[in-house]
Amino acid sequence: MATQQKRPPQTNRRKNTTQSANLKKHITVFLGVCLMVFLVALGYSLGKNDSALSTAGDSVKQKFVSAPLLTVTQKDEANLSKPAPLKQEIPKESAVTKQADIKPEDNASVKIAPVDTQNKVVSAKVKNANPAQLAYRGAKPKLVIIIDDVTSPKQLAAIKALPIKVTPSLFPPYALSKSNHLLAKGLQHYMIHLPMESGKVYDKQSGTLRVSDSEETMSARAKELRKLFPTARYVNNHTGSVFTKNEPAMKRLYGALRNEGFVFVDSRTAAKTTVQKIAHEFGDVYVARDVFLDNKKSIPAIHAQLKQAVNEAKKNGYAIAIGHPYDVTMRALSDTKGLLDEVEVVYIDSIYKKHN
Repeated sequence: MATQQKRPPQTNRRKNTTQSANLKKHITVFLGVCLMVFLVALGYSLGKNDSALSTAGDSVKQKFVSAPLLTVTQKDEANLSKPAPLKQEIPKESAVTKQADIKPEDNASVKIAPVDTQNKVVSAKVKNANPAQLAYRGAKPKLVIIIDDVTSPKQLAAIKALPIKVTPSLFPPYALSKSNHLLAKGLQHYMIHLPMESGKVYDKQSGTLRVSDSEETMSARAKELRKLFPTARYVNNHTGSVFTKNEPAMKRLYGALRNEGFVFVDSRTAAKTTVQKIAHEFGDVYVARDVFLDNKKSIPAIHAQLKQAVNEAKKNGYAIAIGHPYDVTMRALSDTKGLLDEVEVVYIDSIYKKHN
């Protein structure tokens, strides 16, 4: 009888293989699910953080950018709408100054008003940055005596020979005196007597400024004056009744003179002068003539005007009197008969505050 061979248990082997494959499949699926869950969780977490960062960033931006800028802008607008007041030391003179009505030009009084800081002109071009201010009042009221129309060495010598301090005001060179600027050589105290339009025959003098002159023309004239009179500081008008009433023209000239370091003193040849308003817009004190000394050419009349000037000085702290180089004026000033005992007669420089 033939021996019968045993067959291997194929059914059990196939079963084990199937179970192993299923296990690997389950593990793979499980790991895949875990990975997906992890990725979803990670994405959610990152998204949440981004949202939080974005919100925080917006909050920071609003807190440190928007709000402060808005606040600063409001403050700036508030500050810009209220110009800072100009710091000014008020001299004692201003405490007794009265805003009197403008009088006829032979009796007009000096008008010294506080500087109008609200309407001050601010210009980067202005070289004379220091505003013209009054000096403090001394023990006595001050009286400035100016002699206009000086054109010759003889006139200047007569002024220098006077026993009191007198400020000569020199014409710039013109047709009849082409070297007039040379009179200023060696002078410490003097002024420039600038011809300005009056509507009269005097306007024919060469170099007379007119209201129709452009800003460039006036600037060129101011520069010319600075070259001719390098040490001068003070300018007053010769005639100029038409010019000083014209505000646009006067403002152009005032700025041009100021750019060259000049201070304008108003001779007050016009009752409706605009110089006071313009001076205050530039932050300067306004100084003008009180009295003409020699409209009447006699010693008693000149002495009467001197007495009037002394009274103005006692009332306002100082006064400006203007005369001319007439022989009678020189004689009247050479012997004032005690009329000036109550005042200190000074040069024009002494009524202004000095700047370092």
